[in-house]
Amino acid sequence: MVGRDSGRAHLEVIDRPSRAELERVVEDHTAPDSVVYTDEWCGYARLPELDRHHATVCHSPGVREWARDDDGDGVREVHCNTLEGLWAGLRTFLRPFRGVSKWYLSGYVVMFEWGYNLAAVTDELLRGILARMGGTVNTT
Repeated sequence: MVGRDSGRAHLEVIDRPSRAELERVVEDHTAPDSVVYTDEWCGYARLPELDRHHATVCHSPGVREWARDDDGDGVREVHCNTLEGLWAGLRTFLRPFRGVSKWYLSGYVVMFEWGYNLAAVTDELLRGILARMGGTVNTT
């Protein structure tokens, strides 16, 4: 998931995706009264029971709805394009590895999430990383 206001992502590898797992992730990483934007997969149907608002777009053949303006303000706020873009970025990140073992996939996903959520690479960040590795950085 990715927050529209915060811009922060939470990615998690789930062995067996199910409604119960989805509900756990939503409850753990969203606040009550949040709006969750999804497609129409039936696993999302009970999100309102978790005190989350739920708005969907329908990608089904014949409808092919990608974004919708529900409140009439001219902004198509109902979409899941932000997350679709995040998945495209993850696939691009993984492509040079030419396949990743499922045993290590979580580690790669965590690294991508960390990079996505990183606001900027600063001298302080690099010093902190290198200090943990036992090295130093020359910033001149």
